[in-house]
Amino acid sequence: MKQQPAPHQFTLLKKRCFAPFFWTQFCGAANDNLYKFAITILLTYQWQTQWFPSSMAGVIIGGLFIFPFLLFSATSGQLSDQYDKIRIMRNVKNAEIGIMLLAAFGLYTQSVIILLVCIFLMGLHSTVFGPAKFAYLPQVLNDKSLMGGNALVSMGTFVSILLGNIAGGILVAIPGNGHLWAAFACLLMAVAGRISAQFIPPLEKNPVSNKINWNPFTETLKNLSIARQAPMIFKSMLLISWMWFFGAVFLALFPLFAKDILQGNEHVAALLLVLFSIGVATGSLSCEKLCLNRPALSLVPLGAAGMSLFTVDLYFSITVPDMQRLLSVGQFIARPENWRTMFDLFMLSACAGVYSVPLYTFIQKTTLKTHTARIIAANNILNAIFLIASALLTGLLLSLDFSAPVIFMLAGIVNILFSYAIFLTEPGFRKKST
Repeated sequence: MKQQPAPHQFTLLKKRCFAPFFWTQFCGAANDNLYKFAITILLTYQWQTQWFPSSMAGVIIGGLFIFPFLLFSATSGQLSDQYDKIRIMRNVKNAEIGIMLLAAFGLYTQSVIILLVCIFLMGLHSTVFGPAKFAYLPQVLNDKSLMGGNALVSMGTFVSILLGNIAGGILVAIPGNGHLWAAFACLLMAVAGRISAQFIPPLEKNPVSNKINWNPFTETLKNLSIARQAPMIFKSMLLISWMWFFGAVFLALFPLFAKDILQGNEHVAALLLVLFSIGVATGSLSCEKLCLNRPALSLVPLGAAGMSLFTVDLYFSITVPDMQRLLSVGQFIARPENWRTMFDLFMLSACAGVYSVPLYTFIQKTTLKTHTARIIAANNILNAIFLIASALLTGLLLSLDFSAPVIFMLAGIVNILFSYAIFLTEPGFRKKST
């Protein structure tokens, strides 16, 4: 019998169980990236301090944002498994408004310390929100809709990254009071996310055991131990974490890459993020169609191969102009030698979208509903470890005078080695269907 196709993924945006949730997470991701990129641009191009190295701004800010995922993901997973996920989401959005008020004060006074503290707090906000977000989806979507739902969330996340980064780059470049406009936009996004969260419908209440282990270290080890009991799930988590490691290398280095290699201004740095984000969104949305006639997990090796192929080609596509002034976006696009660079960046990110969505869907489908948030939390812990390692390794390579293009190429080579080392030890990536 021919299998009934799943409803088209975009129809989910009309459903009350999905649409308010989608826009809540969209506003949160947009605000995270608007704030992070605005501060990165300010500290890279505009504000100079003796104790903060501008060339390391992207790496330091990325590391600060992800550090709470390592410390508090295990606790967040427990909370989402035992308490009302909707209430957790709303309380997180309340906290986001407070963080953005503090950040606005930091931008007004140009206090780098306050701005970095708010980076950490926004990371904590996302740490608590993450397990509730991914555990919510399998409770409101059936198996046929789950791939499409994850694709939309992935697409929405990276489009929001795109819009947040564009807004952050444009606002802080406004002469005179750009940093204040950025502060206002961040606060507005936080309020919009809280309003959306109010319309998420309630879920069935789960029994509360009140047995929360508040020790983040022992609970982190426990969550990782639970995840390792299912080898296929654990290997999927490793692959997802590697994808974030890979992407973090690019996101951290875009401002430096745009300024020192491509000789572009702040808006060129934003353009690179636009291409990267649109690419991931395009790849994510293509997963539902690509997996119609093949096992969904078989898309993962295909995505990994594309990520490495286009990353290596990106290295060979780069031409360094000899310019006295930084190029504007129009001038950068008008140079044909940059078209291949832009195409490679778009394609490698599209392949990353194809790589990640089937892995998230597999984990959600094969995990017990009562433990979904804790498994997602374990995944977030691994993500944090990989992201912190990415920031430290990128910083080390920069300190050793490796250029951004060389670091990109190294990431592409390691990507194919790491990914296929896991694929070759797990036949499920070729045989199993999600």
